[in-house]
Amino acid sequence: MLELFTNSPLIAGGLILALGLCIGSFLNVVIYRLPVMMQRQWDNECCSLNQQPLKHSDKFNLATPASRCPKCGHKIRIWENIPVISWLFLKAKCSNCHSPISIRYPLVELATGLLSVLVFIAFGPTAKMVSALVLTWALIALTMIDFDTQLLPDDITLPLVWLGLLVNINGVWVPLEKAVIGAMCGYLSLWSVYWLFKLVTGKEGMGYGDFKLLAAFGAWLGPTQLPLIILLSSVVGAVIGGVYAIIRKQSAPFAFGPYIAIAGLIAMFGGNEIVDWYLGTWKH
Repeated sequence: MLELFTNSPLIAGGLILALGLCIGSFLNVVIYRLPVMMQRQWDNECCSLNQQPLKHSDKFNLATPASRCPKCGHKIRIWENIPVISWLFLKAKCSNCHSPISIRYPLVELATGLLSVLVFIAFGPTAKMVSALVLTWALIALTMIDFDTQLLPDDITLPLVWLGLLVNINGVWVPLEKAVIGAMCGYLSLWSVYWLFKLVTGKEGMGYGDFKLLAAFGAWLGPTQLPLIILLSSVVGAVIGGVYAIIRKQSAPFAFGPYIAIAGLIAMFGGNEIVDWYLGTWKH
């Protein structure tokens, strides 16, 4: 397999694209179901604390029940679940009730596939590529979930922190000591901003999920990339938040996690080059 990836980059790229599309299809399930699973768990915990019957007793997870049309309950068949192709073949409609199927599903699949190919091009057939694929897929899920619910699930963010430390035991991205320091600095930097803002204004400016996501980037990329990630995410967030406020003619809470994720991906692909360019510019 390694020889195939080395000697036949076009075939390898095609395989990575196909894998990314399939992973994107699975991420669509995660994006929809994980927040529902969290809400059901919270509901049942409240019922238990109040000594009431559980609100949700049926089995619901990433595998059960099988995917169905939300309008008519039609069970999605295998040929109706091929990434991108099925959406085009079905003309973006349910085969049973003809209800429209959101374009977001194939877009998530395409984004996952194309980003997976970009990871392959950037890092080649290496351990860094494999780990970068996992990180990228997790960030796609987190971005979409945060956009929908303004939540960054611990089920994804916390494993990313530990996985970053595990990957860097052998210094795949940075030495282990820098990974540990990066995780601490990532969490504490936004945690400090959160409490400072709350003490001054009495309001919460961000959620704990943002702290954990930045801690994950610190664990993967080390502490030197954190200022770049914070700067890029703040600029992008301010621009998009400002445009949203102008369009809506009012300010409203918005998810900050996606901008951290986008900034982190930029740092993963070229953070060192950006920092070196910036420092070199100032030296001159």
